[in-house]
Amino acid sequence: MNLIFTCGGTAGHINPAIAVANMMKERHPGCSILFIGATGHMEEKLVPQAGYELKCLPGSGLSRKLNPAGIKKNIYAVKCVLDAVKECKKIYREFKPDAVIGTGGYASFPALYAAQSMGIPTCVHEANAVPGVTTKLAANKANRVLVAFEESVQYYKNPAKVEVVGMPVRQEFIYTTKEEARKELGLEGHVVVSAFGSLGAKVMNETMADMMPMEQKDGFPFHHIHATGNFGKEWMPRRVRDNGVDWENCPSIDIREYIYNMPTVLAAADVIIGRAGSATCNEIAASGTPCILIPSPNVTNNHQEKNARVLENGGGAVVVLEKECTPEKIYSLVTELLADEPRRKEMGAKLHSMVRLDSTQRICDIVEELTKA
Repeated sequence: MNLIFTCGGTAGHINPAIAVANMMKERHPGCSILFIGATGHMEEKLVPQAGYELKCLPGSGLSRKLNPAGIKKNIYAVKCVLDAVKECKKIYREFKPDAVIGTGGYASFPALYAAQSMGIPTCVHEANAVPGVTTKLAANKANRVLVAFEESVQYYKNPAKVEVVGMPVRQEFIYTTKEEARKELGLEGHVVVSAFGSLGAKVMNETMADMMPMEQKDGFPFHHIHATGNFGKEWMPRRVRDNGVDWENCPSIDIREYIYNMPTVLAAADVIIGRAGSATCNEIAASGTPCILIPSPNVTNNHQEKNARVLENGGGAVVVLEKECTPEKIYSLVTELLADEPRRKEMGAKLHSMVRLDSTQRICDIVEELTKA
């Protein structure tokens, strides 16, 4: 069996594909797997880190502006798509895939379109309640459309081929225990994790940098692991130093660009502070880690707040809108949660009850069905 996964741009597109690829490899040890992504994005780090071969194509997002710069960008984006379709067809002729699975990102549309034009079975997974551009473009000719939310079905022209499967997460998120994770990381006491996406978020990096002096003032009451993301990796640590915190020589603060071992880190954590993308919410729910969610206000259809409210209404999250977010408020919420172990245990149990633990298995079943068609 030969499978191609196409994804990219952010970890929220990449990690679900890796989760499915890992399980397909477990089910079919002789299976050949290839990833297709876009040049200059997170897939160039995450996919090889997971042990898979990756081919990258030029890719560009579309601009909604009709000024000269926007028009120029869109012309370039169309050229990238046409070139990528041609390159994908070449890859397919050599690799001979039995199916192509897309989970979103710049490379997904040309890879899916090329497969569909060659008669190769395709399926696309949409993580958010409202379909993204790639899913809308690819769904009509896809053999199967897989969605994370029941309310998503209404957005598709042919609901008969749409199936609600939830969000796939790596098995490590579900089965790694706190004891195992802390032993592996060498951590004791309370642990707090903060991460706001693979690219990072300026406002939230600033908030975390300005919260760390409060931790220092209180004698560092918890071990704080923070991921800056790509855009914050240079200036955010400097801001912490400028705030009077010598974090590089402080064993209680761990600042890094990206958390590659997130299943282990999440399992070890008592609280996580983060955004509310669909992948993030499902990973948090699978791990059962109490969370403080600050939805990004800069996403289409405000889908992150909708995701966050689902976890909040289920009793597993505290939601703070970015416009109301201050270092003092977040620090107060963190210390309040750390002081209330029964509440954290209850939040963890409710999070576990919300996640579809068989999502990855169901998607693998569907992929197997497609390869036998």
